[in-house]
Amino acid sequence: LSLPIPTVTRWEEATGGLLVEGYGMTETSPVALGNPIGPTRRPGTVGVPFPSTEIRVVDPDDPAVDRDLGETGELLVRGPQVFQGYWRRPEETSAVLLEDGWLRTGDIVTVSEDGFVTVVDRVKELIITGGFNVSPSEVEQVLALHPDVEAAAVVGVTRPSGGEDVVAAVVVKQNAMFDAAGLKDFARTHLAAYKVPKRVVQVDDLPRSQIGKVLRRQVRERLTAR
Repeated sequence: LSLPIPTVTRWEEATGGLLVEGYGMTETSPVALGNPIGPTRRPGTVGVPFPSTEIRVVDPDDPAVDRDLGETGELLVRGPQVFQGYWRRPEETSAVLLEDGWLRTGDIVTVSEDGFVTVVDRVKELIITGGFNVSPSEVEQVLALHPDVEAAAVVGVTRPSGGEDVVAAVVVKQNAMFDAAGLKDFARTHLAAYKVPKRVVQVDDLPRSQIGKVLRRQVRERLTAR
């Protein structure tokens, strides 16, 4: 995911430098998209495809089906920097590298009319509830807008009857009161009904990686155990 725009602004104000984000992975050697270096860059996005690089946005369940402009879907990349496959791992290669050279990135994105790509989430972290796909990041961003919320993590917790419930773990700001019902009501004003968390749980902190990324798997394990 891109850095939050307020973080970009604070960094640039503190350093006097220009923060330019791009996108890549080991399988793209390692960069495939990037923001222009200059005033046309767009914070909150990972930019546009590099020269000689093509992208598509497709149905995560069927990469042969393209999504319409502006719709969310899985990002596919094709270009000279895309790898030829994993060494001696043909099954894993065939799972991500399609016959016509398109690489399945596993990232859910949207593309603007002028070609800027915004990363929304990872395919494997989408929550499936009531037949709908829910992006955890979208719900997290809404909860983070609440004045009492310091941080939030959203995961899918499996129901005994099948499917998943959207569940949020929330860290409240110092001296703020935790109000689960109030947070649900707040989310309801910004999200479709099926995206609103079924449960909102207060936690003291969120597990994070060394680079500060929330470890949703550990959050899910903690919530499942409660």
